[in-house]
Amino acid sequence: MSKNEILVNLKEKRQKCIVYTRVMGYHRPVESFNIGKTGEHRQRKQFTEC
Repeated sequence: MSKNEILVNLKEKRQKCIVYTRVMGYHRPVESFNIGKTGEHRQRKQFTEC
């Protein structure tokens, strides 16, 4: 079964995931960003501090 077939079959069980990020000292959902801020968020690089 392909990945797309699995997603179609389980569509009823899926739910929306809200992603939050820290902006200016507080947390905001990414979906509420304007177009410019959304693009900036996509360009960020994630890292793990040693």
